[in-house]
Amino acid sequence: MQVLRSLEHHSIAPVGLSIRVMLIGASSRSSILAERLAQLGGAIDAVQDLFAGLESVIEDPAGYGLCVIDCDAIGGLVAGRRAHSLLGDISLRVPVILVSGECEQQEFPQERGKPVVLRAAASSLSVRVGFEHALRDRFMIQFS
Repeated sequence: MQVLRSLEHHSIAPVGLSIRVMLIGASSRSSILAERLAQLGGAIDAVQDLFAGLESVIEDPAGYGLCVIDCDAIGGLVAGRRAHSLLGDISLRVPVILVSGECEQQEFPQERGKPVVLRAAASSLSVRVGFEHALRDRFMIQFS
C-alpha cells in the first residue's frame, strides 16, 4: 500500500487565528499571497500604496500582528528593505515579511526586528514557514 500526501493541502491549516495582516503592494499576484495568508488564519488588510500601508501600521502597531510587503509591486527587494527600515522600532512589535522575485536565498533571521525574506512566488508551504517564523514569539507566549 502506498500513501500519498500533498504538502499544499497540509500546509494551509490555520495557525494564526485572529492575526491582522497588512499586505502592502496588493496586485494580481499578491491576491494569491493574500489568499494563502488568509488560509493560515490571518485577517488581511490589503493596500496598493506603500506609504498608506506603512502609515496604517505605524499609527496602529497594536492592531496589526504582521506586515507583508510584496517587494516586486513597490520597486524590488531594495525598496522593500528601505520600507522595513522606515518602520523603525515598530518592526520590533510588528514582524515583517518581504516577498520578492529578486530573492536568491530565503532569510529566516533569529533577531527580532529583522524581516523574513521569501522568494516570490511564495508557495503555501513557504508562506506558512515564513508566517510561523515571523510570529514565533507570539506563538510561544500563547502556547506557554
